[in-house]
Amino acid sequence: MPKIDVYDIKGNKVSEVELKEEIFGITPNETVVHSVLVNYLANQRQGTQSTKTRSEVSGGGRKPWRQKGTGRARQGSIRAPQWIKGGIALGPKPRSYKYTVNKKERRLAIKSVLSSKVLENSLVVVDKMDLKEIKTKNMVNALASLKVTEPALILLPEKNEAVQKSARNIENVKTSLVNTINVYDLLKYKKLVVTLDTVKKIEEVYA
Repeated sequence: MPKIDVYDIKGNKVSEVELKEEIFGITPNETVVHSVLVNYLANQRQGTQSTKTRSEVSGGGRKPWRQKGTGRARQGSIRAPQWIKGGIALGPKPRSYKYTVNKKERRLAIKSVLSSKVLENSLVVVDKMDLKEIKTKNMVNALASLKVTEPALILLPEKNEAVQKSARNIENVKTSLVNTINVYDLLKYKKLVVTLDTVKKIEEVYA
């Protein structure tokens, strides 16, 4: 089982915690992580882009000129794709890009990224994240004490208004709950800051 140091909010080491091997100590599967990441990004697409075909643009009710005898190419409508202000041939139409990925793959991807965080020393465990008041400065000081200088994701076991609101105005810092984590956020933020309760909840959910 991988062991990791536990700090208090002032940056002092208070203990150690053993992490479950099957969640934080597996060999990362990059293929599955990539597959789940592409799926997440595809599901975020709105798919609202649209163009008009020749049947949807205005005009073009009659033939521009007679078929033969003018010396010009034959034309049937001034709203054909080759004309200025004509319709768009094979252009995009509103559609859904969503598709599903196997639940086991999603879980494996999460475990792979969590294991990568441990291997890269990018996982920071805090005994508890208690802030007495909603104040950005308090969160900035806490992250500085924990030596978190890179983009960070603070993972909480449940809603904590003081922590969430204190962190929301800090650049490159995001708070999230265990039941809403995704591969994209775990990869986007270099450091992952968790509490002991968060570790327990992750191990309950993904064991």
